[in-house]
Amino acid sequence: MSSTHNPGRVAGFWYLLLCILGPLRLIYIPTKLFVHGDAAATVNNIAAHEWLFRFGIVDDLCAAVVLTILVLAFYRLFRDVDQYLAMLVVIVGGVMPALLYFVNVVHDSGALMIARGADFLSVYDKPQRDALVMLLLRLHDAQNTAAEMLWGLWLLPLGVLVYRSRFLPRFLGVWLVVNGFAYVVLCLTGELFPQYSNQAFILSQPALFGELAFMLWLVIKGSKPHPQNAAALSSAVA
Repeated sequence: MSSTHNPGRVAGFWYLLLCILGPLRLIYIPTKLFVHGDAAATVNNIAAHEWLFRFGIVDDLCAAVVLTILVLAFYRLFRDVDQYLAMLVVIVGGVMPALLYFVNVVHDSGALMIARGADFLSVYDKPQRDALVMLLLRLHDAQNTAAEMLWGLWLLPLGVLVYRSRFLPRFLGVWLVVNGFAYVVLCLTGELFPQYSNQAFILSQPALFGELAFMLWLVIKGSKPHPQNAAALSSAVA
């Protein structure tokens, strides 16, 4: 079936692209450049691998755009199931998280500016500049922890839409809802009990595979509304 006539597959490909972009700044760059508890080494790594760090900034910008397109693809797929819930997916899952991506780009841009040794920062000595870089990187992480609330909340209406749709397996809808609650728990754990964040992340792994399963289903199988919904969709577009 052509992806042109399969809005589920279109959404799946955008979802796949988001999954490819996400790990660069979230996982790969911190693993390669950041040294836990050593601000000087972290700053030296950023300065020595400036282009890799810049790619992380561009990656966040691209992820924000892709996320916005993704939720619009979901709106196209699910608006005839429940337009109100589909709008919630767009706002909570697209518009709000995309704005947070741009905020985090500012944190990284500031960290890079300091690591490169801007002239107007010469009033600070090297340890102070290193500490400022670490502060901005920590703010980036703190923003990600806060964003987990949105990462979870958008999956709740999306899961309900999948469950009600009748053109996607219901178990995926249930899994997405569980995945959403898992992200909310991770956010609250990170804010209230940060010392247990790693344990909570490990325990939540089965739930967090819900998004991956949903994305793979859309990419491989695709989906489209039932004929009556598709007719309504076509008339709305016309």
